[in-house]
Amino acid sequence: MPRVAQSFWLSAPGRGELRTVDLPRPVAGEVLVRTLYSGVSRGTESLVFRGGVPHSQYAAMRAPFQEGTFPAPVKYGYLNVGVVEEGPADLRGRTVFCLYPHQTHYVVPADAVTPVPDAVPAGRAVLAGTVETAVNAVWDAAPMLGDRIAVIGGGMVGAAVAALLVRHPATRVQLVDADPARAATAAALGVPFALPADARGDCDLVVHASATEDGLARALELLAPEGTVIELSWYGDRRVSVPLGESFHSRRLTVRSSQVGAVAPVRRGRRTHADRLALALDLLADPAFDALITGESRFDELPSVLPELASGALPALCHRIRYPAPGTPAPGAV
Repeated sequence: MPRVAQSFWLSAPGRGELRTVDLPRPVAGEVLVRTLYSGVSRGTESLVFRGGVPHSQYAAMRAPFQEGTFPAPVKYGYLNVGVVEEGPADLRGRTVFCLYPHQTHYVVPADAVTPVPDAVPAGRAVLAGTVETAVNAVWDAAPMLGDRIAVIGGGMVGAAVAALLVRHPATRVQLVDADPARAATAAALGVPFALPADARGDCDLVVHASATEDGLARALELLAPEGTVIELSWYGDRRVSVPLGESFHSRRLTVRSSQVGAVAPVRRGRRTHADRLALALDLLADPAFDALITGESRFDELPSVLPELASGALPALCHRIRYPAPGTPAPGAV
């Protein structure tokens, strides 16, 4: 087994590089994982890449196996699928998901990995963290039978939320985005699509995930009296204006946050983080979620790919990273 690995580091805001890192030998209760795929969570990782994490949120934004500190140098990421090459007998040879950054091999506690169900291809399993966020958002939203719902923002998280909500019995769900190209993604997920101006109103619930002021304003406009906006967007260090004048108070509207760092209060007493992630992986047996993976690159291309993703020059929902097969290490590995 290799005792060094290659990892991707943000060396300075806007600049990334591959580094060789030493691997510890796994001890009892640990696993050595060889990465098959990782995923770039475009919204969050682009913000990190640009150095846009506010100082007040350094602790809240810290990934489980992050090294370094914001703004840089930092090793960041949390969508990783690999094969256990050393560890407990019940995990050896299993495909697993882990909230680990972009790295060819890594050693973590065995309870930090979640086996991928046989019905879920490894390449699709990189979406587990995104679908877990969507599960938490749906728990926070608590839709009711017959609800009229809009999801504004057709990125990774918004599209995943819409895909879960449209399967909720007797709901009216619409995915709303300013980019007409997102209509194809919505169709693949089985979700009706609309541009913001054409979105259906009188909504009981709007999930906002566009990370734009215009999207949040439109979310409030689409609500029926006493309706609720679930705010999923992460704005980083940007200040956002919210239209709380006009009929906001007379219609008794609510804006409520949802964030994946804690299990939604309505399930916190009965579900753990591990339960929530296992549920997300089970949901990924549905091949419709493949629509969220819109590109793929080799691991050694990450230093040039991430700037393009962060700038928008390379449009993407989830951009998947493919790792070298055994015997063909990444450049610089020994």
